[in-house]
Amino acid sequence: MDETVLFRVGPLTLERSGRCVLEHAGLVVEPGRVVALLGANGAGKSSLLAAMAHDLPARSTVRGQAAITLNGQSLDRLGSARQARQRAVLTQRPQLNFDLLVSEVVAMGAYPFPELAVESRGPLMARCLELAGAAHLEPRRYAGLSGGEQQRVQFARVLLQLLAGLECADSPRYLLLDEPTSSLDPRASQIVLRAAHRLTREHPVGVLVVLHDINLATLWADQLVVLHDGCVLASGTPSDVVRPDLLERVYGMQAHVISHPQHPERPLVVFGRD
Repeated sequence: MDETVLFRVGPLTLERSGRCVLEHAGLVVEPGRVVALLGANGAGKSSLLAAMAHDLPARSTVRGQAAITLNGQSLDRLGSARQARQRAVLTQRPQLNFDLLVSEVVAMGAYPFPELAVESRGPLMARCLELAGAAHLEPRRYAGLSGGEQQRVQFARVLLQLLAGLECADSPRYLLLDEPTSSLDPRASQIVLRAAHRLTREHPVGVLVVLHDINLATLWADQLVVLHDGCVLASGTPSDVVRPDLLERVYGMQAHVISHPQHPERPLVVFGRD
């Protein structure tokens, strides 16, 4: 496996407020693949993504090995500007304290790339808004949007950061999404995950997405990674990972796994009533 074209995590340990929230956890995000990170509340999903975004410090459990490497380089040795040119991050609740136009918010995605040609920015921004299902929102002000509409605009922003990076260099790029569908309706959720999936097929892009909706994950992800009590409990294709016994262990609920009626190669999970 060529480390220069991977986003490799761990094995690592991460502590928050004196408590170990990740223990010997690890995963790999490759260009051309969507990796969905699953687990119950408090399993460590957002902490792992925050470590990949370099917002939380992590410690490698292998002596002499970096806790996280981005395209072959230790994340600890990359400044924030260099990281921003190689990966884009959408957090659960992105903060914006200014009343800007939607177009101005999306344009922020190009900030790490001052060399991007001015004539390229407009078409790239239009494509990102379309991919995010937010083209109709462009003339509006961000503060006047609903929570779900703001989420789609922020998604368009990180898409612009990703595509601007691809315009400026041919090395792999990565997209980190922390519960991007949490405030979206079913149709908008499909739009967001379809866009992420499409980018991995059309460009050297790898995606890591934290999800609570197991059926969205099984439908769009190439690989599932299941965290349980801060450890990786399972990793593999949706059909390999999604099993009733594993789901009951992770979520404490009885689960039935059947074939998806439209995509029989993909599992569909039905939870029973407690």
